[in-house]
Amino acid sequence: MKKTVKVVAAVIENEKQEILCALRSTTMLIPNMWEFPGGKVEDGENLQEALEREIYEELQCEITAHEIINEHVHEYESFIIQLISLRAELKSGNPVATEHDALIWLKRENLHSLVWAPADIPAVNDVINQITKAENV
Repeated sequence: MKKTVKVVAAVIENEKQEILCALRSTTMLIPNMWEFPGGKVEDGENLQEALEREIYEELQCEITAHEIINEHVHEYESFIIQLISLRAELKSGNPVATEHDALIWLKRENLHSLVWAPADIPAVNDVINQITKAENV
């Protein structure tokens, strides 16, 4: 039976309404694909605590994690990921790629220009659709 891993991801938007995207390194599982940065939820952590810790560890900056944007379960060849994406805002510092090969800021409408890790695609679609919904209000 495959192991299920609970993971949180940060959808961080800057003052220019751009979203932070992270390129998985060649040493990570699912290499050379883009993702919203984040990591595993540890025992005893709530989603926001886990995300704030992971971003501090991976990107050397502080965020405030907010509400869930998307929750999706995706089955890879060797494991199952329960990916929970949360809206987040940068509190202090600038993101630094310590584990990823690159970080870029992209407008929502340009997110589909990247090759995303399969588990992240539903969250990407929801983030892109947020602007569509806002424009239709």
